[in-house]
Amino acid sequence: MKLKTIVRLASVCLAITLVGCSGKSTNESYSRVTGWNYNDKTATGFAVKKDYISQTPTGMVAIEGGSFTIGAKGEFITTPLNNKPRRITVSSFYMDEYEIRNIDWREYTNWMRVVFGKTAPKLVDKTQPDMKVWREELAYNEPYLDNYFSHPAFDQYPVVGVTWEQAMDYCTWRTDRVNELALINAGIISAPDFTSLEKQTNHDSIANTFVFNTQKYLKQTGYQPIVGKNPKKDLYGNNRKVDMADGILFSEYRLPTEAEWEFAAYAIIAGDNGIVPEGKIYPWSGNQLRNPTKKQLGQMEANFVRGRGDMMGTSGSLNDRATITAPVFSYSPNDFGLYNMAGNVNEWVLDVYRATTYNDVAEYNSFRGNVYKTPVVESVDAIGNKVFKIDSLGRIATEVAKEDDVRNYKDGDPMSQLNFTIGEDSTGLSNLTRDEKIDPTDVLRPKITDKTRVFKGGSWKDRAFWLNPSTRRYLDQDKSSNDIGFRCAMSMIGNITQP
Repeated sequence: MKLKTIVRLASVCLAITLVGCSGKSTNESYSRVTGWNYNDKTATGFAVKKDYISQTPTGMVAIEGGSFTIGAKGEFITTPLNNKPRRITVSSFYMDEYEIRNIDWREYTNWMRVVFGKTAPKLVDKTQPDMKVWREELAYNEPYLDNYFSHPAFDQYPVVGVTWEQAMDYCTWRTDRVNELALINAGIISAPDFTSLEKQTNHDSIANTFVFNTQKYLKQTGYQPIVGKNPKKDLYGNNRKVDMADGILFSEYRLPTEAEWEFAAYAIIAGDNGIVPEGKIYPWSGNQLRNPTKKQLGQMEANFVRGRGDMMGTSGSLNDRATITAPVFSYSPNDFGLYNMAGNVNEWVLDVYRATTYNDVAEYNSFRGNVYKTPVVESVDAIGNKVFKIDSLGRIATEVAKEDDVRNYKDGDPMSQLNFTIGEDSTGLSNLTRDEKIDPTDVLRPKITDKTRVFKGGSWKDRAFWLNPSTRRYLDQDKSSNDIGFRCAMSMIGNITQP
Protein backbone atom coordinates (compact mmCIF):
# COMPACT_ATOMS: atom_id res chain seq x y z
CA MET A 1 0.00 0.00 0.00
CA LYS A 2 1.38 3.41 -0.95
CA LEU A 3 2.48 5.74 1.85
CA LYS A 4 0.07 8.46 0.63
CA THR A 5 -2.87 6.08 0.89
CA ILE A 6 -1.81 4.92 4.36
CA VAL A 7 -1.55 8.52 5.59
CA ARG A 8 -4.99 9.36 4.17
CA LEU A 9 -6.60 6.33 5.82
CA ALA A 10 -4.93 7.19 9.10
CA SER A 11 -6.29 10.74 8.80
CA VAL A 12 -9.79 9.37 8.17
CA CYS A 13 -9.54 7.16 11.24
CA LEU A 14 -8.35 10.11 13.33
CA ALA A 15 -11.20 12.25 12.00
CA ILE A 16 -13.73 9.55 12.88
CA THR A 17 -12.27 9.31 16.37
CA LEU A 18 -12.48 13.08 16.87
CA VAL A 19 -16.02 13.21 15.50
CA GLY A 20 -17.05 10.60 18.00
CA CYS A 21 -15.81 12.82 20.82
CA SER A 22 -16.80 16.29 19.69
CA GLY A 23 -19.51 15.74 17.05
CA LYS A 24 -17.57 17.89 14.57
CA SER A 25 -15.13 17.04 11.79
CA THR A 26 -11.63 18.49 12.02
CA ASN A 27 -11.05 18.21 8.27
CA GLU A 28 -13.40 19.20 5.47
CA SER A 29 -11.13 18.51 2.52
CA TYR A 30 -12.48 15.00 2.05
CA SER A 31 -15.65 13.00 2.66
CA ARG A 32 -16.31 11.81 6.20
CA VAL A 33 -18.30 8.87 4.83
CA THR A 34 -16.09 7.62 1.95
CA GLY A 35 -12.70 9.21 2.49
CA TRP A 36 -12.53 10.55 -1.09
CA ASN A 37 -11.20 14.07 -1.54
CA TYR A 38 -13.52 16.93 -2.32
CA ASN A 39 -12.76 19.26 -5.26
CA ASP A 40 -10.47 16.68 -6.90
CA LYS A 41 -10.52 16.97 -10.69
CA THR A 42 -8.68 13.67 -11.01
CA ALA A 43 -11.69 11.98 -9.41
CA THR A 44 -15.38 12.69 -10.07
CA GLY A 45 -14.95 16.42 -9.57
CA PHE A 46 -17.41 16.65 -6.68
CA ALA A 47 -17.24 20.34 -5.76
CA VAL A 48 -17.76 21.54 -2.19
CA LYS A 49 -17.87 25.19 -1.18
CA LYS A 50 -15.40 25.90 1.63
CA ASP A 51 -15.33 28.75 4.13
CA TYR A 52 -18.88 29.87 3.31
CA ILE A 53 -19.90 32.93 5.30
CA SER A 54 -23.55 33.92 5.18
CA GLN A 55 -24.37 37.55 4.45
CA THR A 56 -27.28 39.54 5.78
CA PRO A 57 -29.10 40.98 2.73
CA THR A 58 -28.83 44.73 2.37
CA GLY A 59 -31.41 46.66 4.38
CA MET A 60 -32.40 43.60 6.41
CA VAL A 61 -32.00 42.36 9.97
CA ALA A 62 -31.27 38.76 10.96
CA ILE A 63 -34.05 37.41 13.18
CA GLU A 64 -33.16 34.36 15.26
CA GLY A 65 -36.23 32.13 15.39
CA GLY A 66 -37.71 30.37 18.38
CA SER A 67 -40.87 29.45 20.21
CA PHE A 68 -43.55 31.94 21.23
CA THR A 69 -47.28 32.28 21.82
CA ILE A 70 -49.00 33.59 18.72
CA GLY A 71 -52.43 35.15 19.11
CA ALA A 72 -54.46 37.28 21.50
CA LYS A 73 -52.85 38.99 24.46
CA GLY A 74 -55.59 39.76 26.96
CA GLU A 75 -59.35 39.58 26.52
CA PHE A 76 -61.40 42.07 24.50
CA ILE A 77 -65.01 40.98 24.48
CA THR A 78 -66.15 43.21 21.62
CA THR A 79 -63.40 42.23 19.15
CA PRO A 80 -63.39 39.37 16.61
CA LEU A 81 -62.28 36.06 18.08
CA ASN A 82 -59.92 35.32 15.21
CA ASN A 83 -56.59 34.96 17.00
CA LYS A 84 -56.76 32.10 19.48
CA PRO A 85 -53.45 31.84 21.41
CA ARG A 86 -51.25 28.92 20.32
CA ARG A 87 -47.66 27.98 21.08
CA ILE A 88 -45.62 27.68 17.86
CA THR A 89 -42.04 27.90 16.59
CA VAL A 90 -40.66 29.91 13.68
CA SER A 91 -37.30 29.29 12.06
CA SER A 92 -34.69 32.02 11.66
CA PHE A 93 -35.24 34.52 8.85
CA TYR A 94 -34.38 38.00 7.63
CA MET A 95 -36.72 40.99 7.64
CA ASP A 96 -36.43 44.54 6.35
CA GLU A 97 -35.35 47.03 8.99
CA TYR A 98 -38.23 49.27 7.98
CA GLU A 99 -41.10 49.49 5.53
CA ILE A 100 -40.50 49.83 1.79
CA ARG A 101 -40.23 53.55 1.08
CA ASN A 102 -41.48 55.73 -1.76
CA ILE A 103 -37.91 56.05 -3.06
CA ASP A 104 -37.58 52.25 -3.10
CA TRP A 105 -40.78 51.84 -5.10
CA ARG A 106 -39.80 54.61 -7.52
CA GLU A 107 -36.56 52.74 -8.21
CA TYR A 108 -38.74 49.77 -9.17
CA THR A 109 -41.10 51.75 -11.42
CA ASN A 110 -38.14 53.49 -13.05
CA TRP A 111 -36.53 50.13 -13.90
CA MET A 112 -39.81 48.89 -15.35
CA ARG A 113 -40.17 52.07 -17.42
CA VAL A 114 -36.61 51.84 -18.79
CA VAL A 115 -36.89 48.14 -19.64
CA PHE A 116 -40.52 47.78 -20.72
CA GLY A 117 -41.72 51.35 -21.31
CA LYS A 118 -41.24 51.19 -25.07
CA THR A 119 -42.52 47.67 -25.78
CA ALA A 120 -45.00 46.95 -22.96
CA PRO A 121 -46.26 50.16 -21.31
CA LYS A 122 -49.16 48.31 -19.70
CA LEU A 123 -46.68 46.36 -17.59
CA VAL A 124 -45.25 49.67 -16.39
CA ASP A 125 -48.71 50.99 -15.54
CA LYS A 126 -49.40 47.92 -13.38
CA THR A 127 -46.50 48.84 -11.10
CA GLN A 128 -47.80 52.30 -10.25
CA PRO A 129 -49.26 52.80 -6.76
CA ASP A 130 -52.83 54.08 -6.64
CA MET A 131 -52.66 57.56 -5.18
CA LYS A 132 -56.44 57.89 -5.33
CA VAL A 133 -56.44 56.10 -1.99
CA TRP A 134 -55.81 59.52 -0.43
CA ARG A 135 -59.15 60.86 -1.58
CA GLU A 136 -61.80 61.24 1.07
CA GLU A 137 -65.20 62.72 0.35
CA LEU A 138 -65.17 65.09 3.34
CA ALA A 139 -61.48 65.99 3.41
CA TYR A 140 -59.10 67.97 1.19
CA ASN A 141 -56.25 65.56 0.43
CA GLU A 142 -55.55 66.40 -3.21
CA PRO A 143 -51.95 67.53 -2.47
CA TYR A 144 -51.15 63.97 -1.39
CA LEU A 145 -52.37 62.63 -4.73
CA ASP A 146 -49.91 64.85 -6.56
CA ASN A 147 -46.95 64.72 -4.20
CA TYR A 148 -46.91 61.83 -1.71
CA PHE A 149 -45.32 59.29 -4.05
CA SER A 150 -43.26 61.53 -6.33
CA HIS A 151 -42.00 64.49 -4.27
CA PRO A 152 -38.54 64.14 -2.64
CA ALA A 153 -39.99 65.45 0.62
CA PHE A 154 -41.73 62.07 0.95
CA ASP A 155 -38.82 59.88 -0.18
CA GLN A 156 -38.35 58.32 3.25
CA TYR A 157 -42.05 57.74 3.89
CA PRO A 158 -43.63 54.29 3.45
CA VAL A 159 -45.17 53.59 0.08
CA VAL A 160 -48.96 53.12 0.23
CA GLY A 161 -51.62 52.47 -2.37
CA VAL A 162 -50.02 49.17 -3.36
CA THR A 163 -51.93 45.91 -3.44
CA TRP A 164 -50.77 42.58 -2.03
CA GLU A 165 -50.25 41.43 -5.62
CA GLN A 166 -48.06 44.43 -6.42
CA ALA A 167 -46.03 43.85 -3.26
CA MET A 168 -45.40 40.24 -4.29
CA ASP A 169 -44.26 41.35 -7.76
CA TYR A 170 -41.91 43.83 -6.13
CA CYS A 171 -40.38 41.04 -4.03
CA THR A 172 -39.69 38.99 -7.16
CA TRP A 173 -38.18 42.01 -8.92
CA ARG A 174 -35.98 42.72 -5.90
CA THR A 175 -34.77 39.11 -5.81
CA ASP A 176 -33.68 39.35 -9.43
CA ARG A 177 -31.95 42.70 -9.10
CA VAL A 178 -30.02 41.66 -5.97
CA ASN A 179 -28.91 38.34 -7.47
CA GLU A 180 -28.01 39.99 -10.76
CA LEU A 181 -25.77 42.45 -8.92
CA ALA A 182 -24.22 39.63 -6.85
CA LEU A 183 -23.20 37.83 -10.06
CA ILE A 184 -21.92 41.05 -11.60
CA ASN A 185 -19.81 41.87 -8.52
CA ALA A 186 -18.38 38.35 -8.57
CA GLY A 187 -17.42 38.81 -12.22
CA ILE A 188 -19.67 35.93 -13.28
CA ILE A 189 -21.79 37.99 -15.68
CA SER A 190 -21.49 41.45 -17.17
CA ALA A 191 -23.70 44.37 -16.27
CA PRO A 192 -26.50 45.01 -18.78
CA ASP A 193 -26.22 47.96 -21.12
CA PHE A 194 -29.51 49.77 -20.63
CA THR A 195 -28.71 52.24 -23.40
CA SER A 196 -29.01 49.40 -25.92
CA LEU A 197 -32.69 49.10 -25.07
CA GLU A 198 -33.39 52.15 -27.21
CA LYS A 199 -32.68 49.99 -30.25
CA GLN A 200 -34.92 47.15 -29.12
CA THR A 201 -38.44 46.94 -30.54
CA ASN A 202 -39.41 43.34 -29.78
CA HIS A 203 -40.80 42.81 -26.29
CA ASP A 204 -40.34 39.03 -26.36
CA SER A 205 -36.70 39.51 -27.24
CA ILE A 206 -36.19 41.81 -24.25
CA ALA A 207 -38.04 39.50 -21.87
CA ASN A 208 -36.14 36.42 -23.04
CA THR A 209 -32.61 37.72 -23.43
CA PHE A 210 -32.18 41.00 -21.59
CA VAL A 211 -34.11 40.65 -18.33
CA PHE A 212 -32.20 38.68 -15.72
CA ASN A 213 -34.41 36.35 -13.68
CA THR A 214 -33.03 34.15 -10.93
CA GLN A 215 -35.18 31.11 -11.64
CA LYS A 216 -34.61 31.41 -15.38
CA TYR A 217 -30.86 31.60 -14.79
CA LEU A 218 -30.90 28.49 -12.60
CA LYS A 219 -33.36 26.36 -14.57
CA GLN A 220 -33.30 27.30 -18.23
CA THR A 221 -30.80 25.19 -20.12
CA GLY A 222 -28.78 27.30 -22.51
CA TYR A 223 -29.79 30.62 -20.91
CA GLN A 224 -26.65 32.56 -20.11
CA PRO A 225 -26.47 36.35 -19.70
CA ILE A 226 -23.40 38.08 -21.10
CA VAL A 227 -20.40 36.34 -19.57
CA GLY A 228 -18.37 38.55 -17.25
CA LYS A 229 -14.64 38.90 -16.65
CA ASN A 230 -14.56 36.00 -14.18
CA PRO A 231 -16.94 33.32 -15.47
CA LYS A 232 -17.62 30.39 -13.18
CA LYS A 233 -15.67 27.31 -14.19
CA ASP A 234 -15.88 23.74 -13.06
CA LEU A 235 -12.86 21.74 -11.90
CA TYR A 236 -12.10 20.84 -15.51
CA GLY A 237 -11.96 24.46 -16.68
CA ASN A 238 -15.33 24.48 -18.41
CA ASN A 239 -17.69 27.44 -18.10
CA ARG A 240 -20.80 26.72 -16.05
CA LYS A 241 -23.64 28.52 -14.37
CA VAL A 242 -23.54 29.44 -10.73
CA ASP A 243 -26.01 27.48 -8.62
CA MET A 244 -27.20 27.82 -5.04
CA ALA A 245 -24.37 25.54 -3.88
CA ASP A 246 -21.86 28.27 -4.78
CA GLY A 247 -23.16 30.51 -2.01
CA ILE A 248 -23.32 33.60 -4.25
CA LEU A 249 -27.05 33.87 -4.89
CA PHE A 250 -29.55 34.94 -2.26
CA SER A 251 -32.79 33.18 -1.45
CA GLU A 252 -35.99 34.82 -2.70
CA TYR A 253 -37.45 37.97 -1.19
CA ARG A 254 -41.10 37.60 -0.18
CA LEU A 255 -43.69 38.92 2.22
CA PRO A 256 -43.30 37.63 5.78
CA THR A 257 -45.76 35.03 6.98
CA GLU A 258 -48.16 36.16 9.68
CA ALA A 259 -46.30 34.03 12.22
CA GLU A 260 -42.93 35.53 11.25
CA TRP A 261 -44.32 39.05 11.29
CA GLU A 262 -45.87 38.68 14.74
CA PHE A 263 -42.76 37.00 16.15
CA ALA A 264 -40.54 39.78 14.76
CA ALA A 265 -42.88 42.50 16.06
CA TYR A 266 -42.83 41.22 19.63
CA ALA A 267 -39.04 40.64 19.46
CA ILE A 268 -39.16 37.62 21.75
CA ILE A 269 -35.66 37.45 23.23
CA ALA A 270 -34.80 35.45 26.36
CA GLY A 271 -32.94 37.16 29.19
CA ASP A 272 -29.59 36.07 30.63
CA ASN A 273 -31.41 33.53 32.78
CA GLY A 274 -33.07 31.98 29.74
CA ILE A 275 -36.53 33.16 30.79
CA VAL A 276 -38.72 34.59 28.02
CA PRO A 277 -41.04 37.46 28.99
CA GLU A 278 -44.67 36.80 28.09
CA GLY A 279 -47.67 39.07 27.83
CA LYS A 280 -46.17 41.97 25.88
CA ILE A 281 -48.89 44.14 24.38
CA TYR A 282 -46.72 46.26 22.07
CA PRO A 283 -43.42 45.77 20.20
CA TRP A 284 -41.48 47.96 22.62
CA SER A 285 -40.59 47.15 26.21
CA GLY A 286 -43.33 47.79 28.70
CA ASN A 287 -47.03 48.11 28.04
CA GLN A 288 -47.27 51.89 27.78
CA LEU A 289 -47.86 54.08 24.74
CA ARG A 290 -45.42 56.74 25.94
CA ASN A 291 -41.70 56.36 26.53
CA PRO A 292 -40.96 55.98 30.26
CA THR A 293 -37.19 56.64 30.06
CA LYS A 294 -35.75 59.84 31.49
CA LYS A 295 -34.23 60.97 28.19
CA GLN A 296 -37.43 60.55 26.15
CA LEU A 297 -40.01 60.74 28.90
CA GLY A 298 -43.54 61.09 27.62
CA GLN A 299 -42.74 60.81 23.91
CA MET A 300 -45.05 58.62 21.85
CA GLU A 301 -43.73 55.19 20.89
CA ALA A 302 -45.62 55.02 17.59
CA ASN A 303 -47.66 56.92 15.02
CA PHE A 304 -51.37 56.37 15.74
CA VAL A 305 -54.58 58.19 16.71
CA ARG A 306 -55.01 59.01 20.41
CA GLY A 307 -58.69 59.83 20.12
CA ARG A 308 -61.29 61.42 17.91
CA GLY A 309 -59.67 64.15 15.81
CA ASP A 310 -56.27 63.84 17.54
CA MET A 311 -53.80 62.81 14.83
CA MET A 312 -50.63 64.39 16.23
CA GLY A 313 -51.37 66.58 19.24
CA THR A 314 -51.38 70.32 19.79
CA SER A 315 -49.25 72.81 17.90
CA GLY A 316 -46.18 73.65 19.95
CA SER A 317 -46.43 70.37 21.81
CA LEU A 318 -46.95 67.65 19.22
CA ASN A 319 -47.04 64.05 20.45
CA ASP A 320 -46.32 61.59 17.61
CA ARG A 321 -45.42 64.49 15.25
CA ALA A 322 -47.17 62.99 12.21
CA THR A 323 -50.55 63.87 10.75
CA ILE A 324 -50.47 60.99 8.28
CA THR A 325 -47.50 58.65 7.84
CA ALA A 326 -44.03 59.39 9.19
CA PRO A 327 -40.54 58.61 7.84
CA VAL A 328 -39.87 54.89 8.16
CA PHE A 329 -37.02 55.31 10.66
CA SER A 330 -39.12 57.39 13.08
CA TYR A 331 -39.58 56.33 16.71
CA SER A 332 -37.48 53.74 18.51
CA PRO A 333 -36.86 50.30 17.01
CA ASN A 334 -37.86 47.16 18.89
CA ASP A 335 -35.35 44.74 20.41
CA PHE A 336 -34.70 43.12 17.02
CA GLY A 337 -33.85 46.54 15.56
CA LEU A 338 -37.03 46.81 13.48
CA TYR A 339 -38.75 50.17 13.09
CA ASN A 340 -42.50 50.84 13.11
CA MET A 341 -43.74 47.33 13.78
CA ALA A 342 -46.68 49.15 15.32
CA GLY A 343 -48.30 52.23 13.86
CA ASN A 344 -47.35 54.33 10.81
CA VAL A 345 -48.78 51.87 8.23
CA ASN A 346 -50.34 48.45 8.47
CA GLU A 347 -48.34 45.82 6.60
CA TRP A 348 -49.32 43.07 4.19
CA VAL A 349 -48.30 39.56 5.18
CA LEU A 350 -48.21 36.40 3.07
CA ASP A 351 -51.20 34.56 4.59
CA VAL A 352 -54.69 34.02 3.29
CA TYR A 353 -57.15 35.17 5.94
CA ARG A 354 -59.36 32.75 7.82
CA ALA A 355 -60.97 33.52 11.16
CA THR A 356 -60.11 30.01 12.33
CA THR A 357 -56.48 29.88 11.17
CA TYR A 358 -55.11 29.61 14.70
CA ASN A 359 -57.35 26.62 15.48
CA ASP A 360 -55.47 24.35 13.06
CA VAL A 361 -52.13 26.11 12.93
CA ALA A 362 -48.97 24.08 12.30
CA GLU A 363 -46.61 24.04 15.26
CA TYR A 364 -43.62 24.94 13.07
CA ASN A 365 -43.53 27.79 10.53
CA SER A 366 -47.30 28.29 10.62
CA PHE A 367 -48.75 29.54 7.33
CA ARG A 368 -52.01 29.34 5.39
CA GLY A 369 -51.82 30.10 1.70
CA ASN A 370 -49.60 27.50 0.04
CA VAL A 371 -50.05 27.24 -3.71
CA TYR A 372 -47.37 24.93 -5.12
CA LYS A 373 -46.31 26.13 -8.57
CA THR A 374 -44.82 24.04 -11.37
CA PRO A 375 -42.71 25.55 -14.18
CA VAL A 376 -44.36 25.27 -17.59
CA VAL A 377 -42.28 23.22 -20.01
CA GLU A 378 -42.59 24.59 -23.53
CA SER A 379 -40.49 21.97 -25.28
CA VAL A 380 -37.63 19.52 -24.91
CA ASP A 381 -34.47 19.95 -26.95
CA ALA A 382 -32.63 17.28 -28.93
CA ILE A 383 -30.66 16.01 -25.93
CA GLY A 384 -33.59 15.96 -23.52
CA ASN A 385 -33.17 19.31 -21.77
CA LYS A 386 -36.37 21.09 -20.79
CA VAL A 387 -37.10 24.48 -22.34
CA PHE A 388 -39.38 26.49 -20.08
CA LYS A 389 -42.01 28.97 -21.18
CA ILE A 390 -41.12 32.60 -20.42
CA ASP A 391 -43.83 35.07 -19.42
CA SER A 392 -44.18 38.75 -20.36
CA LEU A 393 -41.88 39.84 -17.51
CA GLY A 394 -39.04 37.55 -18.54
CA ARG A 395 -39.74 35.01 -15.81
CA ILE A 396 -40.42 31.30 -16.08
CA ALA A 397 -44.17 30.81 -16.43
CA THR A 398 -45.79 28.54 -13.84
CA GLU A 399 -49.02 26.60 -13.45
CA VAL A 400 -50.83 25.11 -10.48
CA ALA A 401 -52.51 21.72 -10.39
CA LYS A 402 -55.81 21.62 -8.53
CA GLU A 403 -54.41 19.39 -5.78
CA ASP A 404 -51.47 21.78 -5.30
CA ASP A 405 -53.69 24.67 -4.19
CA VAL A 406 -54.00 24.01 -0.45
CA ARG A 407 -55.26 27.38 0.72
CA ASN A 408 -58.38 25.66 2.04
CA TYR A 409 -56.69 22.68 3.66
CA LYS A 410 -58.48 21.96 6.96
CA ASP A 411 -60.26 25.27 6.49
CA GLY A 412 -62.69 24.78 9.34
CA ASP A 413 -64.75 27.70 8.08
CA PRO A 414 -67.51 26.62 5.65
CA MET A 415 -68.64 30.22 5.20
CA SER A 416 -65.31 31.35 3.78
CA GLN A 417 -66.11 30.05 0.31
CA LEU A 418 -69.57 31.64 0.00
CA ASN A 419 -69.24 34.38 -2.56
CA PHE A 420 -72.61 35.92 -1.71
CA THR A 421 -73.50 39.62 -1.75
CA ILE A 422 -76.67 41.51 -0.89
CA GLY A 423 -79.17 41.46 -3.74
CA GLU A 424 -78.00 38.18 -5.23
CA ASP A 425 -80.19 35.12 -5.58
CA SER A 426 -79.78 32.92 -2.52
CA THR A 427 -80.32 29.72 -4.52
CA GLY A 428 -77.97 27.09 -3.25
CA LEU A 429 -77.96 28.17 0.39
CA SER A 430 -80.63 25.54 1.07
CA ASN A 431 -77.98 22.89 0.49
CA LEU A 432 -76.05 24.01 3.53
CA THR A 433 -76.51 22.32 6.88
CA ARG A 434 -78.47 24.03 9.62
CA ASP A 435 -75.27 25.16 11.32
CA GLU A 436 -73.85 26.54 8.07
CA LYS A 437 -76.76 28.73 7.01
CA ILE A 438 -76.30 32.48 7.09
CA ASP A 439 -78.54 35.50 7.07
CA PRO A 440 -78.19 37.15 3.61
CA THR A 441 -79.36 40.46 5.10
CA ASP A 442 -76.49 40.59 7.61
CA VAL A 443 -74.47 43.48 6.19
CA LEU A 444 -71.74 42.93 8.80
CA ARG A 445 -70.97 39.46 7.47
CA PRO A 446 -67.48 39.55 5.93
CA LYS A 447 -66.99 38.37 2.38
CA ILE A 448 -63.90 36.17 2.53
CA THR A 449 -62.39 34.35 -0.44
CA ASP A 450 -59.11 32.68 -1.37
CA LYS A 451 -57.83 36.13 -2.35
CA THR A 452 -58.43 37.72 1.05
CA ARG A 453 -55.08 38.50 2.71
CA VAL A 454 -54.03 39.42 6.22
CA PHE A 455 -52.54 42.76 7.19
CA LYS A 456 -51.20 43.67 10.62
CA GLY A 457 -49.60 46.35 12.75
CA GLY A 458 -51.94 49.31 13.08
CA SER A 459 -51.42 52.63 11.30
CA TRP A 460 -51.46 56.40 11.47
CA LYS A 461 -55.28 56.33 11.29
CA ASP A 462 -55.87 53.56 13.87
CA ARG A 463 -56.56 53.57 17.59
CA ALA A 464 -54.16 51.99 20.06
CA PHE A 465 -55.91 48.61 20.07
CA TRP A 466 -54.59 47.77 16.58
CA LEU A 467 -50.98 48.45 17.63
CA ASN A 468 -51.00 45.09 19.36
CA PRO A 469 -49.15 42.74 16.94
CA SER A 470 -51.56 39.88 17.64
CA THR A 471 -54.52 41.74 16.10
CA ARG A 472 -55.33 40.83 12.51
CA ARG A 473 -57.45 42.28 9.74
CA TYR A 474 -57.91 41.51 6.06
CA LEU A 475 -58.41 42.94 2.60
CA ASP A 476 -58.63 41.42 -0.88
CA GLN A 477 -55.21 41.06 -2.49
CA ASP A 478 -56.11 43.32 -5.43
CA LYS A 479 -57.20 46.22 -3.18
CA SER A 480 -55.08 48.99 -1.66
CA SER A 481 -55.35 51.68 0.99
CA ASN A 482 -53.58 54.80 2.26
CA ASP A 483 -52.72 53.04 5.51
CA ILE A 484 -51.27 49.74 4.23
CA GLY A 485 -47.66 49.25 3.17
CA PHE A 486 -45.26 46.33 3.51
CA ARG A 487 -41.75 45.13 4.18
CA CYS A 488 -39.94 42.12 2.74
CA ALA A 489 -38.65 38.98 4.42
CA MET A 490 -36.29 36.20 3.35
CA SER A 491 -35.89 32.66 4.62
CA MET A 492 -32.53 32.03 6.23
CA ILE A 493 -30.48 29.22 4.76
CA GLY A 494 -28.97 27.68 7.87
CA ASN A 495 -29.13 29.33 11.28
CA ILE A 496 -27.71 32.41 12.97
CA THR A 497 -25.97 30.27 15.54
CA GLN A 498 -24.84 26.73 14.93
CA PRO A 499 -24.97 24.16 17.79
